[in-house]
Amino acid sequence: MITVHHLDNSRSQRVLWLLEELELPYEIVRHARDPATLAAPAALRAVHPLGKSPVIVEDGLTIAESGAILEYLVSRHGDGRLRPPPGTPEGLRCTYWLHYAEGSLMPLLLLKLVMDRMGRPPMPVLLRPLARRIAGGVVGAMVAPRLGQHLDFLEDGLKDSPWFAGGAFSVADIQMSFPIEAAAARAGLNSSRPRLMAWLERIHARPAYRRALDRGGPYAYA
Repeated sequence: MITVHHLDNSRSQRVLWLLEELELPYEIVRHARDPATLAAPAALRAVHPLGKSPVIVEDGLTIAESGAILEYLVSRHGDGRLRPPPGTPEGLRCTYWLHYAEGSLMPLLLLKLVMDRMGRPPMPVLLRPLARRIAGGVVGAMVAPRLGQHLDFLEDGLKDSPWFAGGAFSVADIQMSFPIEAAAARAGLNSSRPRLMAWLERIHARPAYRRALDRGGPYAYA
């Protein structure tokens, strides 16, 4: 049995989705964020020293990092499903997007989230206007232009195929789901990039995606 340490409103939703796609049995240990700070609870540090999610446990192995978890699951349990053959153009694309999601796109989205939250409580009231002006300047001058560049890059990445690794749905699409959904929620992704919006509709229509939401519960990015 695979145990998933699942944090609400987090990347661990992708792990549940892959497990549903592979039709693997699993159990969920739920962890709730601190309502004031949104930080993960201290209980997660008993599972992994960094105290973050997702983490899975199987046969005495404890595996962290969403990309590493997805690669482990498709390698061990996929039987060739959801991962194009290595060495093929599709396989190389799959590997690229598995790393790009967290290595290139998520840092920008997290920076925008931090900037958007500046000037809110518990910051002292007198400092909030200044903090908002500084954060707005950083977002306008640096974060928003770079995010726009990345969203254009992603839109172009779907011009020749419906899925990120090629003609077939793959684990790359599962990995890319969290940052693209976050971009749609809080970073300006909209109908001006129709391929990405159509891709979101396709993943949301997958039965395994819906089953994962039923098991893990709805999640939000704002």
